[in-house]
Amino acid sequence: MINWLLNNKQDADAISFGGYVTRGMALFFTILFLYQLWIFLHICWWVKFNPSSTAFMEDRLDVIQEKKPDAELKHKWVDYKKISIHLKRAVIAAEDAKFLDHEGFDWEGIQKAYEKNLKKGKIVAGGSTISQQLAKNLFLSTKRTPWRKAEEAMITVMLENMLSKHRILEIYLNSIEWGNGVFGAEAAARHYFKTSASNLSPEQAAKLAVMIPNPRFYDQHSSTSYLYRRMATIEARMYMVEVPR
Repeated sequence: MINWLLNNKQDADAISFGGYVTRGMALFFTILFLYQLWIFLHICWWVKFNPSSTAFMEDRLDVIQEKKPDAELKHKWVDYKKISIHLKRAVIAAEDAKFLDHEGFDWEGIQKAYEKNLKKGKIVAGGSTISQQLAKNLFLSTKRTPWRKAEEAMITVMLENMLSKHRILEIYLNSIEWGNGVFGAEAAARHYFKTSASNLSPEQAAKLAVMIPNPRFYDQHSSTSYLYRRMATIEARMYMVEVPR
């Protein structure tokens, strides 16, 4: 393979333009395959072992340390059973009502979000599932690129096929951003309510769930009228939500 790419064979003809294109494509797909394999092996590892960090956490830490070089993220992993069932229900109700039923993508939700955004003329709604959000947070940078959505979709498929819904939700609740430098349910519970993730009340859980789409804003504006209206909606829905066991 290497000899072919470098045209190192004896008596080899000079590489034509088409040859350069062919070699370039071969190199591209080889790198792409190795990258996908790297992602796949990480997901296999996370079946049993917990991720210590995510791509998004590392990006946010870099941004925070630009102003405070010695700053650290607030983050502490807690097992699934030590996270309040109220928070599990609230997050599913707020972010992905069909979490237990879909295989990574809520096509109806995506269609509704597209129609809503088209009507408003700008992006005001997203159709990403919990699995898609986790895929993005675990591996992808915050930079928007043409292939980012495609990569997110591929990672989502891997997550759904390798991990149980229980495990996906456990990693998600331990890795999402809940404020400026605040990551995971335990850090969020202590940051906002001075309690543990296991002791969150239904109201506290609903508030944290509402904050997910814009956590740094709500870290500074925790008493907006919209937030309390949305909290009431989530509280009303969460008791009908089933969670992974």
